[in-house]
Amino acid sequence: MTRVLLSTYGTRGDVEPLVALGVELRALGVAVRMCTPPDEEFTDRLAGLGIEPVPAGPPVRALMSAAAPPTPAELTRYRTELLETQFDVLPAAASGCAALVAAGLAQVAARSVAEAAGIRYVYVTYAAVNLPSPHHPPPPRPGWPEPADADNAARWALDAERVNEQFREPLNTHRAALGLSPVADVRGHVCSDRPWLAADPLLGPPPPGLPVVRTGAWTLPDERPLPEDLAEFLAAGPPPVYVGFGSIIPAPDIARWAVEACRARGYRVLVSRGWADLAVDGGFAIGDVNHQSLFAKLAAVVHHGGAGTTQTAARAGVPQVVVPIRLADNPYWAGQVAAHGTGVALDGPTPESLSAAFDVALAPETRARAKALGERMRADGAKVAARRLLDELR
Repeated sequence: MTRVLLSTYGTRGDVEPLVALGVELRALGVAVRMCTPPDEEFTDRLAGLGIEPVPAGPPVRALMSAAAPPTPAELTRYRTELLETQFDVLPAAASGCAALVAAGLAQVAARSVAEAAGIRYVYVTYAAVNLPSPHHPPPPRPGWPEPADADNAARWALDAERVNEQFREPLNTHRAALGLSPVADVRGHVCSDRPWLAADPLLGPPPPGLPVVRTGAWTLPDERPLPEDLAEFLAAGPPPVYVGFGSIIPAPDIARWAVEACRARGYRVLVSRGWADLAVDGGFAIGDVNHQSLFAKLAAVVHHGGAGTTQTAARAGVPQVVVPIRLADNPYWAGQVAAHGTGVALDGPTPESLSAAFDVALAPETRARAKALGERMRADGAKVAARRLLDELR
């Protein structure tokens, strides 16, 4: 039986697309292992789907829920420790596998492990903004300040320098121990010559000239029914507005401002607790529910700009108000929503700007554009990717 190793490290938005790929691979008769953070919500979910979990690294929920953000020095130490963990865990996990699929730049050890094992390596990203291009700057990375005055080429060159400063020496030390030649460009080494792009081709297309394999977004159909109390709330009145920030801890006032702006316009509000355990007066609090089912029943979705939430809301045809955290691809997805006219992107929101954003997002013409985009989006990206990978291995 063909066996494949999938590997990522991050929050639910990093893990779920690979879970979708794993489920599709299993449907094709492939045995699947998956390296994720050791949080029980990940390992239990994988085991329940017949995917062998391989915990690696520290629990990510504890890191995201820390009272204070880590300092640059702490982030440097954390990244180095994660690299060491990968070299400790991945070789055994890759044993007997025909391919290693790695998601995210944090998977610095993955390609070296695949090379040493003589197996296929695939790097996947969930947003084109994570790949070097003159058409966009690199995404913000925690602990690395963004240059104030520089063009995109200069920013990408600086990003490559920082990646090399962090990883090149320890990476090449491990490669030497494996009998592999050193690498000069760590970022290019990790991303490979032809990475896979797991993003919707309408909402997140690659810029011109970017050499990627386009598969579409990797999503898993969610068959869970909505909780009874939520279903009753939805049935008791007009469509509400959803406010939620997933695994991100937003600035304390943002959720409250959003609820107040919605209620001032006569809208009911759902507040997703998320990892921040949000609780806002005037909002109906919910936990982890089926977004694919819920979002289609809403007036608008307010969120932080994660790839999964953005694409789920877009596929549901619902307007969005995106308040991106200056982290990774959140600003990119906020910009994509604004560019399609299916919602508003807010950088540094105030009560006044958030209120104005709702006027735009809740307008009939915005809803019409959101509905039209949703009807054109596809949901078979994980199936396409699984078949392509299996065809390549054969």
